[in-house]
Amino acid sequence: MDIATLVGLVFGIAVVLVSILMGAELTAFIDPPSIMIVGGGTLSVTLMRFPLKTVFGSFKIAMKAFKTKIAEPTALIKRTVELAAVVRREGLLALENEKVDDEFLGKGLRLCIDGVEPEFVRKVLESELDQTVGRHQSGQKVFKAIGDAAPAMGMVGTLIGLVILLRNMDDPKSIGPAMAVAILTTLYGSLIANMFAIPVAEKLELRSGQEVLNKTLVIEAVSAIQEGRNPRVMEEFLRSHLPSALQKVDDGGGGEK
Repeated sequence: MDIATLVGLVFGIAVVLVSILMGAELTAFIDPPSIMIVGGGTLSVTLMRFPLKTVFGSFKIAMKAFKTKIAEPTALIKRTVELAAVVRREGLLALENEKVDDEFLGKGLRLCIDGVEPEFVRKVLESELDQTVGRHQSGQKVFKAIGDAAPAMGMVGTLIGLVILLRNMDDPKSIGPAMAVAILTTLYGSLIANMFAIPVAEKLELRSGQEVLNKTLVIEAVSAIQEGRNPRVMEEFLRSHLPSALQKVDDGGGGEK
């Protein structure tokens, strides 16, 4: 569970609710016509821009913003170096007895054990990486589209409310509901965009970058294992893919000296 995402969402909602309750009743900020304009309008615009399967699939992808099991790249490097050392000592078939938690790494190692050509192994793994990136980008685009559409539909609702207001200036009883539609639609649109859609899109982009880095490390590690590279050299090469702050090799590194 990503605590930062969850805490940010809950705290943001709490701040808004407390601010409302300090000045008025919560029911004063609930307006069905405004909800219909912003919610229905945002959904309709999003469906016009993307296939139905992509839109609803993106909400499943969005769970990565709240719950993720992405491994630390340094831990992944350490494990692959250990596996490389095993292969140097006992051969590729010794990997059958090794436990591997990372599914992508396990797939690459199974291909190695089966004697698949290195070029084909890399091609298979890179193809899966490309598919993963494509899925993540689709999810990011959907939530960015929601972030664009919600404030726009809020503005549409504001204009509708103002038109109703101006047409009924002679009826004092209609001014209140018309003003509610005009103002609350802008509020709803801003909340959907800035407290949900845009943060989720950006967190998914971050998660995608982390997963791409890990899968890239796995691809290079599997290739190095098949080529029989020295584990220490392999470790140095893999760490070169990391941000500079993570490139320092621990004294207890798992490679052969």
